[in-house]
Amino acid sequence: MGKILGIGLWVCIVTLGAVYGSIYLATAPAGPSEEDAKKAALELIRGELITIPVIGGGDVTGYFLTRISFMMDKEKVKGQTLPTTELMTDQLFTLLVGNKMIDVGNVSSFDVNGFREKIKTGMNARLGDGMVDQVLIEQLDYVSKEAARKSADGGSRPMEMTTVVEGETVGQQPASSGH
Repeated sequence: MGKILGIGLWVCIVTLGAVYGSIYLATAPAGPSEEDAKKAALELIRGELITIPVIGGGDVTGYFLTRISFMMDKEKVKGQTLPTTELMTDQLFTLLVGNKMIDVGNVSSFDVNGFREKIKTGMNARLGDGMVDQVLIEQLDYVSKEAARKSADGGSRPMEMTTVVEGETVGQQPASSGH
């Protein structure tokens, strides 16, 4: 009889220990994941709203209205001596002016990820490898020269725009395709 009580007591102790251990492990705070550590090392650098002329046949045919922001390495940004926002604006002008990356007549064929990668590659080449981690396109619209003139002449209707890329907000994953 004593053996049975001893075995019963042993089973109870092991069961209680297992339950306590599983509850302790389930409620213990998990260490920071690799993705969380990477996000903590990044800083959002908001771009300016800029207007970039589209040149075709030696004349301005329209304008891109764009705001592109960057997730950049905090430590590398601190050591940067050049003004980051102005460098970003210059890189966008270099990339978009005279470069036929976007077919305004067929914006659905626009390669958003290729565009992001080109900006990221250009910025990292200029600022230092690994400086830009992610490119966020907040706005990328096209306005024809005629629509801009109508609006400037006091048109009462809103300016007609072609949305090339739907905007992103911070915390959202980048959209994988254009509008």
